[in-house]
Amino acid sequence: MARVPAPDPVAPGAHGTPALIRSVDRAADVLELLARERVASVTDVAAALGVHKSTASRLLAALEARDLVAQDGERGKYRLGFGIVRLAAAATARLDLVEQSRPVIRRLAAEVGETVNVARLEAGAAVNLDQALGPAAITSHDWVGQRTPLHATSSGKVLLASMDPDARERVLVGPLGRFTPATVTDPAALRRQLEAARTAGWASTVEELEAGLNAVAAPIRGRDGTVVGAVSVSGPSYRLTPERMPGIAAAVVAAAGEIGERLGWYG
Repeated sequence: MARVPAPDPVAPGAHGTPALIRSVDRAADVLELLARERVASVTDVAAALGVHKSTASRLLAALEARDLVAQDGERGKYRLGFGIVRLAAAATARLDLVEQSRPVIRRLAAEVGETVNVARLEAGAAVNLDQALGPAAITSHDWVGQRTPLHATSSGKVLLASMDPDARERVLVGPLGRFTPATVTDPAALRRQLEAARTAGWASTVEELEAGLNAVAAPIRGRDGTVVGAVSVSGPSYRLTPERMPGIAAAVVAAAGEIGERLGWYG
């Protein structure tokens, strides 16, 4: 049943925020309508939402500008746009990475005794998607959902090393924030570290994000061989020492390879 027509959103002002929320809600209704009906006209959308045709037209135009809807071959009809596919693919890739890596990182955390994280590149940062705590972990700090800098974390360096050269240079020109006295903020020095990471297959940080915290990370490759994430082991600097890092790195590289295989990459 169609909704009773409602007035257009009020002009910005005291009620601007409720109007904005109402517009977002209506936009979601449009997407759900098109998912259900496959195609719909401005009149169909207006009737389903209980709004004037002018409001429905503006909603469709805004969604079309974002490629979330597109005009169908039939004149005056709209369907879901490719932007929906792009968003769905990104969400699916993120969920797949978490699902496929979880049993591996839990086993790795038990093996090395430290905290293990899985991260991926999102909007210029390493975003932690999942975490497993080893029996020796001395902190319950939850990194899941946190954005960490590319140049000051082991996962970030792995992701930065795998980026398109032009995109990587845009990061390297800075400014590169300093978090501790050990943070590498010199672009030339960081370039050398990234080249070493590509050659070795893993990267490390020594008290570069937090004093007393060291880490090692390796790249996770997707079905086509591109780097889709990173798995890292972090621990206190008195235990995860530079001397111990190569041994830990071997376990991390093996875990990253196993996750890649679970995602469909076979080297």
